[in-house]
Amino acid sequence: MPTVPSRTNATTLPIILGLSLAFTVTVVDPLVLSLNLPQVSRALHVPAQALGLLGGAATLVMASAVLAAGGLGDIFGLKRLLMLGLVVVTVVDLLSMFSPGYGFLLAMRFLDGLGMTALLAVPLALLKVSVPPEKRPLGIGVLMAVTTILCGVIPTFTGWAVVAVGWRFLFLIAPLLCLVSLWLTARYVPESPVQQGRRLDVVGVTLIGTALLVLVVGLAAAQNGISRPEALVPFAVSTVVAVFFVLHERQTPEPALDLALFRSAPFNVALAATLTLNFLAAGLSIVLGQFGSVVLSLSPEAIGLLYLPGTLLIAGALILAGSLVGKYTPRPVMVTGLLVMAASGLVMAGTAGPTMAVWLLVPTTWLCNLGSLVTSTSVSETVLSQAPPGHSGTVASVQMAFAMTGSALGPTVYLLLFNFFFQREWLADAKSRDLSVRKAEQAVDAVRSGMAQSPGGVGYDPNLLRQASGLKLGLDFADGLRLTMLAVSILPLMVATVAFLLMPRRKESRA
Repeated sequence: MPTVPSRTNATTLPIILGLSLAFTVTVVDPLVLSLNLPQVSRALHVPAQALGLLGGAATLVMASAVLAAGGLGDIFGLKRLLMLGLVVVTVVDLLSMFSPGYGFLLAMRFLDGLGMTALLAVPLALLKVSVPPEKRPLGIGVLMAVTTILCGVIPTFTGWAVVAVGWRFLFLIAPLLCLVSLWLTARYVPESPVQQGRRLDVVGVTLIGTALLVLVVGLAAAQNGISRPEALVPFAVSTVVAVFFVLHERQTPEPALDLALFRSAPFNVALAATLTLNFLAAGLSIVLGQFGSVVLSLSPEAIGLLYLPGTLLIAGALILAGSLVGKYTPRPVMVTGLLVMAASGLVMAGTAGPTMAVWLLVPTTWLCNLGSLVTSTSVSETVLSQAPPGHSGTVASVQMAFAMTGSALGPTVYLLLFNFFFQREWLADAKSRDLSVRKAEQAVDAVRSGMAQSPGGVGYDPNLLRQASGLKLGLDFADGLRLTMLAVSILPLMVATVAFLLMPRRKESRA
């Protein structure tokens, strides 16, 4: 079994920093565009129905191609693939600065997603082959800490810069990070061993990529109703394609994904945890966007600032979490992180109200970020420790595929739950006031139609709740939200229990 050469802290830190900057790009690049999408749409006259596609184009590509990128890295070299991805993102984003119209920018977003796919799972895979096993958990914690700090600071700075110099500045952020990462990677990160003679399972990665892509499309459509054909058809297609993928992987001599990995209880628990943490984090962003703008009349900039307080404390907690994982096992850290995320949901369930103070949203946001990132540290170590030699890229990409699925699933489920509980509340409100169901439904139609919009979306009147005569929709909205947060908080509690029971209690030798 190949071993990782021992390295000093002086040589390990530049490796971790270079990899963390590459990973940060996959978060920051789509985020800053989404937060400033209204300015871009006005400047380029983007059709209203195309805003969602423009904001999510890169993410769709990453979701569908992540497993293929991991396999390519194992075959041709993880470092080589990462550097190629950094170059692609740099060139594409610089071209995006000069976009003459919507069509050109949309094409660039698809190409950008292709480049960022190499930056999604490859950094963690390279961390496994570049850092000694005894230092890897702490390295993961440092990587997550750097990403956390940058993701807390950059969006705020970018918002101010866009106001000062214009929206084209958005596409300078990723190239700056990429160039620094490219230099550190080229100089300090060693190339991973490649598997001579191994072929990429083109059929396998095509099937799983199609299944993930169609699933994400279906989940997005389900935000407007899970029983609609626009949602049911993609779900059915995704299920059928996933079945074909499993059948193909069982028969092919060189599968894109070794299904034997799923016989490992720690591996399955880690994937369940990564699905959960991304589900909760993405769902909370929808909650903050809708509740903050609709009920509390907060601006998108004010909602974005909720993520900033406590960033340095979270970064410190991540380094501590990495150290604890290395000293003990991922089990206590994973359980603790999931319980913290459950606490975030319970805080929101206990405090949400139409007249709540804005500062009460800060601990909810902080606890969710803290729990999700701490959990992610233990998840990454668990997943990487299960990777056979020469398959680090593929295994790390599985984690990212589950993460992307959770991120797509979160907003959909949150909105479906909210619509159910909100309807129950306003129907009871109407009955207590002797209002007909039809009249009450007319008062909330605009509210329900606005729920599927992204935070900061255009075309919604935040004063609507105060205009709905005869109903206390602000209170009904808050009560529906509280019940939603209470319901979703059950999920991390369940996964934490499973992790407590099935994760190893003693430190095992790491690959």
